[in-house]
Amino acid sequence: MTQYQYNYTENAVAKVNMYDEAGRQQKADKIITVLEDYFGNLNELSLLDMSCSTGMLTKAFSPVFGKVYGIDIDQSAVEFAKTHHSAKNIEFHRMDALSTSFPDNHFNVIICNQMYEHVPNPQQLMREIHRLLAPSGVCYFGATSRLKVIETHYGNLPFLSYLPKSLAHLYLRVLGKGDYYYETLYSYWGLKRLVADFDLIDYTVKVIAEPEKFHLTDMVRSHTLKQRVALAMLKVAYVFLPGYIWLLKK
Repeated sequence: MTQYQYNYTENAVAKVNMYDEAGRQQKADKIITVLEDYFGNLNELSLLDMSCSTGMLTKAFSPVFGKVYGIDIDQSAVEFAKTHHSAKNIEFHRMDALSTSFPDNHFNVIICNQMYEHVPNPQQLMREIHRLLAPSGVCYFGATSRLKVIETHYGNLPFLSYLPKSLAHLYLRVLGKGDYYYETLYSYWGLKRLVADFDLIDYTVKVIAEPEKFHLTDMVRSHTLKQRVALAMLKVAYVFLPGYIWLLKK
């Protein structure tokens, strides 16, 4: 079973990514644009960032949402968020996303971005998201697939997520990248089962088709060979994509 990595921001890769202000802002812009495309104006909506880490994405959400909450299991990351990224409409809490203290039907938007693989029980995570979402709310679900060839949590390690856990642990140790492979990634089919209790609104194709609109130009640009190849893959090999952008509607 996956364990919590309580000090995830001490991971060498996370230590760079979670304190990269420009990179986190770009990720936030992508998420905000998808949500604006779906909802329109976001100013009256409440948002829960279920894995706020150092709070940079959470802070970026605050100008466009009415009320923003950020939670994380990593105490040092939450303390950093409180110290460096507070705002009048933000609350940060150290909290287990599998069992939060918020009431039912409480949030218009929940962000679950590149997170499901980090928790010990993704099924319970989805149940908690379902409980917390208001009837008209959606969860932004950005998910990496197990079939992504290059696993990036510990550097660029090919086929790490394909391996049984015991071999994945050994792979990390041999390369000096860590002692334990905490993450558990699912294939497309596993992800579909995971979110089966929601109506799924798929933004994956739309985002790649309009990369300038959705702030995806760090990965692909319009009218390029890379975009044409990506769109062709979406049509013929969707289940083998390295990741997905879905909105989950209660």
